[in-house]
Amino acid sequence: MEQLRSGKAEWPDQSLLNLPEKVLQFGTGVLLRGLPDYFIDKANKQGIFNGRIVVVKSTDRGGTDAFDVQNGLYSLLERGYEAGIKTEKVIVNAAISRVLSAATHWNEILACAENPELQVVISNTTEVGITLVTADATADHPSSFPGKLLTFLQKRYNHFKGASEAGMVIVPTELITDNGAKLKAIVTELARLKNAGDDFIHWLHTANDFCSSLVDRIVPGKPAKADQKEVEAALGYEDELMIMSETYRLWAIETDRERTKTILSFAQADKGVILAKNINRFRELKLRLLNGTHTFSCGLACLSGFRLVKDAMQDETFVAFMQTLMLEEIAPIVSQGDIGKEAAAAFAMQVIDRFRNPYIDHQWEHIAVQYTSKMAMRNVQLIQALYQSAEQRNSNMALGFAAYLHFMKPQQLDGGKGFVNQQGMILNDDKISLLYKHWQQGQAVEETIVQMLADQTIWGADLSQYPHFVTSVTDYYFQLATQHPLTLVKTASNQKSVA
Repeated sequence: MEQLRSGKAEWPDQSLLNLPEKVLQFGTGVLLRGLPDYFIDKANKQGIFNGRIVVVKSTDRGGTDAFDVQNGLYSLLERGYEAGIKTEKVIVNAAISRVLSAATHWNEILACAENPELQVVISNTTEVGITLVTADATADHPSSFPGKLLTFLQKRYNHFKGASEAGMVIVPTELITDNGAKLKAIVTELARLKNAGDDFIHWLHTANDFCSSLVDRIVPGKPAKADQKEVEAALGYEDELMIMSETYRLWAIETDRERTKTILSFAQADKGVILAKNINRFRELKLRLLNGTHTFSCGLACLSGFRLVKDAMQDETFVAFMQTLMLEEIAPIVSQGDIGKEAAAAFAMQVIDRFRNPYIDHQWEHIAVQYTSKMAMRNVQLIQALYQSAEQRNSNMALGFAAYLHFMKPQQLDGGKGFVNQQGMILNDDKISLLYKHWQQGQAVEETIVQMLADQTIWGADLSQYPHFVTSVTDYYFQLATQHPLTLVKTASNQKSVA
């Protein structure tokens, strides 16, 4: 480390490698290394948290060799925009002390339960990781993450004789709503199936804090091979574990316990960590302004010929469409609850910075996977809120929805094996058969659109009850058939300006 120190990377002090282990982390994925581990490393460098991470590798694929060879050190290449300014830096992360395989180091993992300084559990085992596997109630070596966690907690309970101060702060980061509450319910159910006893279950609920959390950071993983070689040449070392991330970062953790806030002291090191009694407003901002904007814009971007999000963000007309959509249509709706107008507007501008990140190749085609379900989950409530007013007419929401209908108009492949759109792109969408059925009715386009908007099996609501939305979507649909999408965006924008 001393030989490699240079001004080109942010290096840890050698003393940080001797900090005690305070965190047990299930998962070696790039999201964990690019976000929670980033915050913990930053806090250690500021002398705040002063603890390292024992990582549990849950899958049998691959080994722990790279972590062993590099003593857990890895480089995070942070690239993107902050407040409209392009930034780039390399951070050498020293938060990981060791990586243990659940398949071959299970006894060593359980031994961590006897460490009084280890008080935090973090996980990212994918969305299917937080599931109930009843067989784990009788297994010596449980297969599921909840099963492994229960076994660990039982070992800790027994070792510390049920002491309340031995309880853990458990923070899952899997991308499901109320992940902490769901994990707690599954672990409790397994404990009952395992006949763990009422005293243990009481300790499980009172001494441990299962915190729901929301993570938000794009961490694509390794840089492109040529890019990594160039970075390594500048740094003077090779790094098999190097990952890249955007600069934006958020980890919202739900808790109202003072003990938990004390244990999660790393939150003091970065404003991207939020400890709050309720994190719904952070979820709402992300769902509506980031994910919702992606969804409203996706069809329009694809029809305009853009392949990557960053390509679309080089076009002033497309950027204007997004800004109007977020600042004038979505933000006022989102800020009607406990989110202030300034907070919504500030988040919207951060989204623009993130979308234009030149280092991240985010394909619109990938965003279009399960397009219909995304539109229903993220945007139906926004449409309803905007068009509940009889005065509302044309909107960028309606234009984005019309582009969705164009992009998703299906043609069945020969033999009935899937669907493609008019551009020949395969449509990976669970609702595509329903859309296809509507288009095959042989009715006028206007009537087909009305029937699709009224189909509650698709949207969970009847969108045809908003006449101005129906009219706007239909008008834009026909205009998209004869005009380039960006020309239509300009026209629509000029009409709003005149109005």
